[in-house]
Amino acid sequence: MRADLLFDPVDGLDEALAAVDAFDAALVAGLLRPQPGQAAGVVELADAVAGTPLAARVAEAADKTVAGAAGEDHFVALAAARAALLGSAHDALTARVAEALGRPPAEEAAPGGAGGADPAANLLSAARSWLSDLARAGWQGIDHELVGGAAPVVSAMLPDPALRRQATLLDGFAAELAASCPGATLERVPVRRWADLWSRALLLTLPGAAAAPAAGTATGRLLPLGIDVQEHATAVQAQVHAVFEPADGGAPQLVRASASAPKPDTVVGAGLWQLLRPHLSLLTAVSEGRAMDLDAMPVTAGGDLLWDDALARAGEPADPFVTARVVLPAAIAAAMAPLDRHPARIAVPVLLEGYEAEQGDDGIVFRIAGHRLPVDTERIPAAGPLTAEAVAASGACLALLRWDAGEFHVQPLAVERTVRKKAVAVHAGAWAGGTADKAGVRAEKAATGAVDALRERAGRLLRK
Repeated sequence: MRADLLFDPVDGLDEALAAVDAFDAALVAGLLRPQPGQAAGVVELADAVAGTPLAARVAEAADKTVAGAAGEDHFVALAAARAALLGSAHDALTARVAEALGRPPAEEAAPGGAGGADPAANLLSAARSWLSDLARAGWQGIDHELVGGAAPVVSAMLPDPALRRQATLLDGFAAELAASCPGATLERVPVRRWADLWSRALLLTLPGAAAAPAAGTATGRLLPLGIDVQEHATAVQAQVHAVFEPADGGAPQLVRASASAPKPDTVVGAGLWQLLRPHLSLLTAVSEGRAMDLDAMPVTAGGDLLWDDALARAGEPADPFVTARVVLPAAIAAAMAPLDRHPARIAVPVLLEGYEAEQGDDGIVFRIAGHRLPVDTERIPAAGPLTAEAVAASGACLALLRWDAGEFHVQPLAVERTVRKKAVAVHAGAWAGGTADKAGVRAEKAATGAVDALRERAGRLLRK
């Protein structure tokens, strides 16, 4: 790996992000009556996409917004310009990662079809109207009455499976805003995050924007690399990153398989696996260090396996570190869906070796070829044996390479360290399918009581 490339400037990146930041700052106080500073931020966004197919529509939208006369279509155009700039930043960063790792470039995304008539157009229009009202009020102008306007829209959307994606996003966004009301008293505004949620939600109200990507099938061998656990108070998701070897001898591909489950906030740690195991047999294979043989498993154009246990069976033992050393360097990344092209979505599996782990005031860093690569140990799940101490004592690390706050960093999935002159691997997802490890057994036993008690209470409520 050419680590130096990860630290070299990327042409045009700072300018694109500066335009996004300027527009995001304008949203804070609202666009109903933009002040000169806000107007400048809107104009900067329009200038950044000059010369692109969006130029004319965004320029018109900027003029209307500066005049305080923006309508829904104008806000959509501004959100599209913002998404385009972040998409270009994503593409530039992923190209730099591929160059640094010496891997094939990611596949090109197939152009999407034009959106047709949508039977739920009235609900999408209602969502668009609410999001436009948010933009006019700004984050400092939100109150419970304004935020509560999303509730009837979400309630009407949720019963329709085709609208559940938009409904879930709106519901979560509205919940965050409600918890921060009134906006005028906020000491700190999550400017980038709320602008991300607003623009994504707005673009998903367009006909066809949330259409499921074209799916094919995958037949061959799946070699798991590790598990990324994403946990919130009421939900948890385990995402398995893996390399897929097609049975027809084609090039290996980077893929993902996910399982999600709702959860009460009292279930934490190893208890998360008890909620997820019924949804994904792949978790057991990860714990046992095995490959999975797939037979016509559905897979999206973006590389996400639509998991069906009936189409998979456990295969031969497969050490993730061997996979990372032998197969991963030639694996091709799938194309990202247009709305998923965002720097925050970058999560590239990498194997790091030959580094020196250093512990400083700002956490652990890996020194590679004279460069300091930050390690995000806060994303290591508590539901596994991997710890920050194990990372600091490691000699090899299987991780996800991410980008945030202007720099690359890594999220460890597994490490190898030397114990009594032998290499010992420690995996974040080692307890996913169950374990005989003493610490894992204790954690599982403690979690079982909480899960069983909640299931019993739920059963009583259902029997009433």
